[in-house]
Amino acid sequence: MKAAPIAVVTGATLVMVYTALISSADGITKLLAGGYAAPQLYAVSGGLVALFCVLANRAKPAPGGLGTTRPYAMALRSVATVIAGVSFFYAFRLLPFAEVFIFIGLMPLVAGLMSGPILQERVALRVWIALGAGFIGVLCLFPEGLHAVTFGHAVALLACVSGTFSMVMARYVGRYERNSLALVFYPNLLNMFVMAAVLPFVFKPMPLTDLGLAVAYAALLFGARWLLVVALRLLPAYTATPLMNLQFVWMVLIGVVFFGEVPGSHIYLGALIVVGSGLYLVYDQFAPRRQPEAVMPPAE
Repeated sequence: MKAAPIAVVTGATLVMVYTALISSADGITKLLAGGYAAPQLYAVSGGLVALFCVLANRAKPAPGGLGTTRPYAMALRSVATVIAGVSFFYAFRLLPFAEVFIFIGLMPLVAGLMSGPILQERVALRVWIALGAGFIGVLCLFPEGLHAVTFGHAVALLACVSGTFSMVMARYVGRYERNSLALVFYPNLLNMFVMAAVLPFVFKPMPLTDLGLAVAYAALLFGARWLLVVALRLLPAYTATPLMNLQFVWMVLIGVVFFGEVPGSHIYLGALIVVGSGLYLVYDQFAPRRQPEAVMPPAE
């Protein structure tokens, strides 16, 4: 079933705002990744995001509160979210900031593969062509390619697969849940418990500056994930994920301002192809489809 035009525009806009928020959170991750282990950041941020969900639900209560009607699917999403978060944390530590984007660029293709068996959403050939074009655009960003497969690349690939699965499950659960906050609450609650169990073994004292960055990270993450959950109710996963490639623009800006990474002209060419692919997939949600001829009901 095609999404309504207003829903498509709203979903696309939410995804674009999401890219700005999550890229800012990624920048903080890279700043902190060199000095701390993943559990330290995620124990704090997971607890704060879960708390933000409780406060937001109290401010504007939703039917059913933070309960879930799909506990098994929610558990799968939560576990995948934790794996993706830790994997991206170490990917940013082990790889250059822009190189991680290669694996973020793979997420629309992985979403297309997952959408059929999990969501029963048929991905048409023209959509696969657009997804392939988007991936080519990602490859254009890095004309020299990967010199060699490293552990960092394997971690980034795990982040790509688990992160995409988490988003696909968010769309699945979102079909049944009336409160989008639940989809943010449980993954972050699990994140807090898992990371808190490991925290005593890796804890390092944090100065107020770094603690403030961790709080800012949690606030950005809360806003980004909430917007994404709402967007995934309005857009198919394979449409939303190419739009997420717009975060490359934000990653370039963050890289230039905070990490001194100056992009070459090939990066802008690749970004143009990626953005064009994402815009086409949004347009595809508007395009009219030929309806099958009506069949006359049998005479009674």
